[in-house]
Amino acid sequence: MIKSISMKDFQELYHQNPLNLVDVREPDEYDSGHIPGAQNLPLSDFQSTYQTLDPKKDYYIVCQSGSRSQMASQFLTAKGYHVTNVEGGTSAWPENLE
Repeated sequence: MIKSISMKDFQELYHQNPLNLVDVREPDEYDSGHIPGAQNLPLSDFQSTYQTLDPKKDYYIVCQSGSRSQMASQFLTAKGYHVTNVEGGTSAWPENLE
């Protein structure tokens, strides 16, 4: 089962602790605005780039609305990674995007 977190709860955690945040949107989407500190690993390249993630770390996965991040979370969970899908995506982020 995939772990999920609401954007409200994620925002609280984000401001309390450093988090490993992966944005799975395409580079042009990421460049047009992303949550500060997010690493861009586009879902379209995921099968060849996910190994850059450390399987010993916890990751929060985000996209625009939550659909692509859910797919990425399912994929990573099946590979043994510890991930949490951020529901609502960057469109639900209440602060300024970088």
